[in-house]
Amino acid sequence: MRFVHKAKLALVCATLGASAAGAQTLQVHRIPAALAVEAATETVAECAKQGYHETSVVLDADGAIIVSLRGDGAGVHTLDSAHDKAYTSVSFKSDTLALAERAKGEDSIAPLSKLPHVMFFGGGVVIKLGDETIGSIGASGAPGAKLDDNCAKAGLAKIRDRLK
Repeated sequence: MRFVHKAKLALVCATLGASAAGAQTLQVHRIPAALAVEAATETVAECAKQGYHETSVVLDADGAIIVSLRGDGAGVHTLDSAHDKAYTSVSFKSDTLALAERAKGEDSIAPLSKLPHVMFFGGGVVIKLGDETIGSIGASGAPGAKLDDNCAKAGLAKIRDRLK
């Protein structure tokens, strides 16, 4: 029996090795920290202009935090909420306002909200370079999902033309 398992393992390793030998490297794009800081700052500032106490989180394509900015007076819960909106957006490669709509109805994706850090509530905006998802912005603290969404979109607009 042991020989059979070793033979199967050798076959799998040989197959993976052959596949890897012919594979090309992946080209990925990253959001520079300076642009992430600008996007988060603009998100918080846009909501502050409207009197809202906002938090903004910018994630990279892997869902790792680049920057988290808790605006003056923003509740402590907004740190988690902004993160989860950004995480959901980058994971599903879609804005959370659109995902919130998909969570309703017959073919609902709502059961996926039980996964860690998944939140189908507006305020998560995906950052794309062409068709490639390179990150996301999450916003939380305004009195409504559409308001959070608008602030996150202002953050993206601030940096969009400099993403390369």
